[in-house]
Amino acid sequence: MNIKIRVQLSLMMFLEFFIWGAWYVTMGIYLPNTLKSSGSEIAMAYSTQSWGAIIAPFIIGLIADRHFNAERILGVLHLVGAFLMYQLANATDFTIFYPYLLGYMILYMPTLALVNSVSFSQMKNPAKEFSFVRVFGTIGWIVAGATISYIFHWDSEEGVANGMLKNTFLMTAVVSLILGLFSFTLPKTPPKASMGEKVSISDILGLDALKLLKDRNFLVFFLASVFICIPLAFYFQHTGQYIGEIGISNPAGKMAIGQISEILFMLLLPYFFKKFGFKKTMLVAMLTWGIRYILFAYGDAGEFTFFILLGIALHGICYDFFFVSGQIYTDSKAGDNHKSAAQGLITLATYGVGMLIGFWIAGKITDAYLLEDGSHLWKSIWMYPAAFAFFVLIFFALSFKKEKITYKT
Repeated sequence: MNIKIRVQLSLMMFLEFFIWGAWYVTMGIYLPNTLKSSGSEIAMAYSTQSWGAIIAPFIIGLIADRHFNAERILGVLHLVGAFLMYQLANATDFTIFYPYLLGYMILYMPTLALVNSVSFSQMKNPAKEFSFVRVFGTIGWIVAGATISYIFHWDSEEGVANGMLKNTFLMTAVVSLILGLFSFTLPKTPPKASMGEKVSISDILGLDALKLLKDRNFLVFFLASVFICIPLAFYFQHTGQYIGEIGISNPAGKMAIGQISEILFMLLLPYFFKKFGFKKTMLVAMLTWGIRYILFAYGDAGEFTFFILLGIALHGICYDFFFVSGQIYTDSKAGDNHKSAAQGLITLATYGVGMLIGFWIAGKITDAYLLEDGSHLWKSIWMYPAAFAFFVLIFFALSFKKEKITYKT
């Protein structure tokens, strides 16, 4: 892979995740403050990610993989996404906002697979080359949060009060337009499937990998992956709202600390995985989920603000040690003919079904602790995801039998 292509792919990844980070975190602040949305409505908004994840395989399997170059459909999806983001910025009511957001996420979620396809098709050794391209995506998310908080101050108390968070959707629309146009200059990535080749719903959804569930350990891992999405949903859906509500400045910038830690712990994961094995790595991740929410419960805008920042900084362990380890484990369990199907099945179970359940539960619990002045009893709210995390920890510790997993580099 030459330098020109490496730069193109890195910029593609940067823009792809800048787009997501530019609105996703602060939407939890925007909806209750600007559109006066309830916890259940916020849950509906974040659940569009899950519906997008469920529908994405059909777009990739039936359209992108069979009829069009990946870079072209990536461009079209982001151009349409730019229009939908502009509409979101001008929505004055949740009933108008939600359909546009649902349409946007149905189009955006497939682009996560498309940028990977474009990247992998240009790499001779993806195992070594991909991480150096993908890291620019995390950097893009961090830059988006820093831009909102420290350059434009849209998420400041004054900015929120004046409705400035609307600009996050406008900024996303502009960057989506840029990426949409830039995508047509990317290296050509033609469809891999034959036009005449028959494809089944089972192939698209990765259902052929269901036979892996006959393996006790994989079934335990599968269930744990679904359950852990409940505390994960609390984090994405309500952390920005929480730290903004209790008066901590620059919530988007503070949330970017989690992505910075992702980079660090992604580098540490291979060493930890090799030295301590899959089960211990997963248990550390689950324990960290529980600790994070206890830190949130006992943090506030005064003396214990450090607890909240530490809880955010633990995101690298929470996410990398569980989900990336899970991808490695899934790859090791699947046969050569079912590797993609197995990864697709786990993605559908987590970002699709698991997160859908998690967002719904998080919204219901947050509404249950709404106070008369519009604030929330956050200490009680955060105890629920902590309890869910410790439940998954105990379930996995007792049910998963020790198994040696080979880490491939």
